[in-house]
Amino acid sequence: MRSALTCLVNPQSIAIVGASSQFGKVSGRPLKHLLEKGYRGKIWPINPRYTEMHGLTCYTSIAALPDAPDLAIVALPAQDVLATIRELGRRGTRSVVVFSSGFGEMGEAGKAMEAEMVAAAREYGMPLCGPNCLGFINAFENVYATFSQYADRETQSGPIAFVTQSGAFGTAIAALARQRGLGLGYFINTGNEADVGFADLMLTVIEDPRIKVAAGYLEGVRDGEALIRLAKRCQELGKPLVLTKVGRMAAGARAAASHTGSMAGEDAVFDAVIRQYGVIRARNEEQLLDMAQALAACPLPHGNGLGIATQSGGAGVMMADRAEEVGLAVPPVTDAIRKRLVDLLPAFGAAGNPVDVTGQFVGEPELLRESVLTLLDDPNIHVGIVWLQLMHAYVDVLVEILTETCRKATKPCLVCWVAAPEEAVRKLAAVGIPVFQAGERAVDAAAALVRHGEAQRRWQQRAPQAAHAVRTLPRLPDGVVPSVQGVSLLKDAGIPMAPVALATSEDHAVALWHKFGKGVALKIESTAITHKSDIGGVLLNLNDEAAIRTGYRSILANAARHCPDAKVDGVLVQPLASGHVELVVGVKRDPSFGMIVMVGSGGVLVEVMRDVAFRRAPFAEDEAARMLGELRMGALLDGVRGKPAVDRAQICNLLASLSRWAAEMEDQLEELDLNPVLVGPDGPVGVDCVMVIRHDASPAKR
Repeated sequence: MRSALTCLVNPQSIAIVGASSQFGKVSGRPLKHLLEKGYRGKIWPINPRYTEMHGLTCYTSIAALPDAPDLAIVALPAQDVLATIRELGRRGTRSVVVFSSGFGEMGEAGKAMEAEMVAAAREYGMPLCGPNCLGFINAFENVYATFSQYADRETQSGPIAFVTQSGAFGTAIAALARQRGLGLGYFINTGNEADVGFADLMLTVIEDPRIKVAAGYLEGVRDGEALIRLAKRCQELGKPLVLTKVGRMAAGARAAASHTGSMAGEDAVFDAVIRQYGVIRARNEEQLLDMAQALAACPLPHGNGLGIATQSGGAGVMMADRAEEVGLAVPPVTDAIRKRLVDLLPAFGAAGNPVDVTGQFVGEPELLRESVLTLLDDPNIHVGIVWLQLMHAYVDVLVEILTETCRKATKPCLVCWVAAPEEAVRKLAAVGIPVFQAGERAVDAAAALVRHGEAQRRWQQRAPQAAHAVRTLPRLPDGVVPSVQGVSLLKDAGIPMAPVALATSEDHAVALWHKFGKGVALKIESTAITHKSDIGGVLLNLNDEAAIRTGYRSILANAARHCPDAKVDGVLVQPLASGHVELVVGVKRDPSFGMIVMVGSGGVLVEVMRDVAFRRAPFAEDEAARMLGELRMGALLDGVRGKPAVDRAQICNLLASLSRWAAEMEDQLEELDLNPVLVGPDGPVGVDCVMVIRHDASPAKR
């Protein structure tokens, strides 16, 4: 498949099925571009109505071709595509791109046609891009298998590979890149992704040593495992992967038995998983290009300290605010650096961080250069931004200063030039210096550099995965698992759980209270009632016989009143666990990414607070620590208002152990909720368990 995909993006011969001599038509535009842009391979137009087309031999049929093509472009009505794919396969064609629409995007009949077409292509081992796509461009080799408007003008090759699921929006992004002078080595539209998808094609083009950055636009994720393979390969190659995905707010909460299930919306999971594997997410097309531009041009910083040099104090404060929002530090300079800056700057400048160089540098060009280089000498600063505005009368001087500054700097340095003259932007781009025209955009680009640097260090320092014994797990029936059984399964997996027993009568509940020898909680036990507190099904801190008996009757009465049709198995009796911090911990099987583990601020308000972090299972303790670091309630773990700090390492051990068990249970565990998990001096302990089984015939592969 990889070899065939390489033939797709870098073919030595291209057949155009349904080629037109009229360059204005969709079926004529690929031929126009291939001829005009200077494609050096063989071009074989196929159309039974012509014997010659723009100086090329035109073939009457696929069978008449002189050889099997590396790539076939199919530009025919949908009803003619299936027979064409079969004929191309019989001829030995290596790969195919289908422009035609009228397939899966049109409903059930179109989906059936699409499935037949893919089956035919796979029968012959012929990867298919599309259908319903614009095709692609390999600007390095002048391969223009596309009818996109983007190809009508110059398409400069460059270090960025851009793959998009949207044709129209992808073309707009490519056009924006061209306006910025950014070269796209590859521009690929995946269309319906009936066969090969986004990750397959990006995995192919990132192997090109001329590509430094992978950038993509997504509207959805069908194959989460493929996306993770892509992210891992990008990490191996040291090439950043930057993605924009729409639908951030549209997923919403889904009805589910557990809190985890209701909060594991599609976008929340996507965002967490790609971050886990070192992918950088951009909010929109402009930010995507900002980040790609910086990542393609700058070395990686070795920390998150940002140094800011400006000619405006206000701009410096604004950028410092944004830096804090995106997780960058703006550290004060050391005493030694401050002294050097004071010696350099005019009396009305500011020798801190941000540094206010003032407009004095226009008369003294070395002032800007030396101030920036001095700031970057600070050991706590790892990336710099130079901010200036207008200066139309000083373009040549400033271009020279900035070029020399960036050349001499031993750390990445970005230029933010607000309302920059076009000539300045063009000249700086020519020497490989990106220009950002707004302060926050420059800070976001710097943050992308920092994130990729951090991801690379984590990847290089990752410990080998420890081998874990393969256990024989029970096959459970679909539905909610009884609490006692669920707790037993988790304890066997090394998850700390509070003991629990099922009472089927008042006397039995009293006997269990005596056995535990301390205050207990009573909870309704019914697989039909998963949110027990909502119906008055939980009573806490009962520690005498009368309270146990009254509580038992009260819980059963509440269940009968609120859920009259529910089958009740009895009442759970559980000794009270201690802990001054409440967490919620859970697992949800995601259709794209497999088993997802959640941790967050627990208790009855968990879905109101929504202070949670997600990761894909399995993972190690270091990843669990990063999950805890993302929570707003993290300060509670370190002790507040006289409460002692808790042992984060024990929580991380619980999360990592749960993630390994969840991965083992992927083919049958639908969701799990441990809420609350109480954390105290003795570590975490789960005190309530909702476990739902639903067998999956095709779990996500690892």
